[in-house]
Amino acid sequence: LFPPPTYSHASVVEAGTRLAFLAGSVPLDAGGKLVGEGDPVRQAEQVIANLGEQLHAIGSDLAHVAYTDVYVVTSDPAVLSEVWDVVEASGLSTGPHSSTLLGVACLGYSGQLVEITATAVVPEPEPGAAP
Repeated sequence: LFPPPTYSHASVVEAGTRLAFLAGSVPLDAGGKLVGEGDPVRQAEQVIANLGEQLHAIGSDLAHVAYTDVYVVTSDPAVLSEVWDVVEASGLSTGPHSSTLLGVACLGYSGQLVEITATAVVPEPEPGAAP
């Protein structure tokens, strides 16, 4: 296989490891308002921030994400690259992270341009740490 630029062709998770399967993170703020209307890069930033919140809530983080699907409403490879740059800068692509980047026709919210689903390892808490 060709050497991938910033992701792995496969991610391996040890048997017995706790996994979380996260629903799509979307570019809505805490009040449910769309962030970055018409701007896929700004939406990708919000999606990553929301994904970080999802992960934090379950005791994980971006560094423990093993797999993502990145959906972008576009047929333009340049727009896909711009969104991938946000993913790459986030720290998601630093670990054993495999991903699929997709251009799609539409997503679930009006004006939504980006969504990311994820599978993450949920590390065991450190001994003595609060649950």
